Amino acid sequence: MARPADPFRPETFDYALDPATGVATLTFTRPDRLNSLTFEVYAELRDAFRRLDVEPGVRTIILTGQGRGFCSGGDVETIIGELFARDYQGLLEFTRLTCDLIHAIVRCRRPVIAALNGTVAGAGAVIAAAADVRIASETAKIAFLFTRVGLSGADMGSAWLLPRLIGHGRATQLLMTGEFTSAQEAERIGLYGRVVPPDQLMIEARAFAEKLARGPQFGLAMTKDLLNREASMDFVSALEAEAQAQAVCMQHSDFREAYEAFMGKREPRFQ
Repeated sequence: MARPADPFRPETFDYALDPATGVATLTFTRPDRLNSLTFEVYAELRDAFRRLDVEPGVRTIILTGQGRGFCSGGDVETIIGELFARDYQGLLEFTRLTCDLIHAIVRCRRPVIAALNGTVAGAGAVIAAAADVRIASETAKIAFLFTRVGLSGADMGSAWLLPRLIGHGRATQLLMTGEFTSAQEAERIGLYGRVVPPDQLMIEARAFAEKLARGPQFGLAMTKDLLNREASMDFVSALEAEAQAQAVCMQHSDFREAYEAFMGKREPRFQ
């Protein structure tokens, strides 16, 4: 008999799963540091998204933070000093870790919703960009700060993610200047999907997450996969990829369930 999987109990952030809806919530828990990231948070968050990709009962994921900030990026006190002591290979080990986190978010088949409760900066901004949907508080200003500390604005996949969200021109401006953008402006240019009052943020995020959780998980995972893969395809290749994917989806039980629900004048009950 197979042993049950160990319960998921991360040490560097909070995790909760609502078994009734399938909505999992990850919450950064360093509000006194605007939820800045340590080496341990980077690694455990990467591992969390790899696990939640296949975790039974998880249908959608919300990522948010405690206090006034969603995430202010890497912690200056615990990370920068150690990085100065590393050689190139040691630095590359760290930068690849940060990229692996973003890759895990993007590759996770569950829809990921970033509920941006406050300041979104540096690595936090890239994490938000890697999510599938961004719902933000009116206080959630955002900045890709890297050039302001002497680094490349292209970090953790930002130069791939951001142009796809807001266009090359606007992405260039944000990545080169590192300046903060208000929540209202971020919504206007398409970086945020929705901006709401602070007290409505988690209500809106959970409602949206539950809506997706009721949807066809196989079809949603296929949608996310194609959105990512087609970025490097020509149009004809993309058409063929979508034709093949749709034929596969038509063989899935969710397709028949949607049909039977329509004929029976009821809501579908997807697997």
